[in-house]
Amino acid sequence: MNVNNLKELYQYFDELVEQEADSDTLFASSYIRGFIALVAAQFGDENQRISAQLCQCVSEELSKARTELTPQDSAIVNNYWLNLKKDLLV
Repeated sequence: MNVNNLKELYQYFDELVEQEADSDTLFASSYIRGFIALVAAQFGDENQRISAQLCQCVSEELSKARTELTPQDSAIVNNYWLNLKKDLLV
């Protein structure tokens, strides 16, 4: 994945729909996208680079919201976020 800023990340998420990704991927990516958008508003606009600090804040917000999801959905979101974060912070 070659994503340098939020605009490109949002485009990546949009392409998942066009590529007809599986339902777990679509669920996790849309759930996480909401948290990214919420946190990113504190850092700048959608042209901002993806930073370790932004990812850390998203991780913290996801952790706080963990009880909103079933254990299965929480695992899906967590696994997706861990993999995505690893790719973003290369």
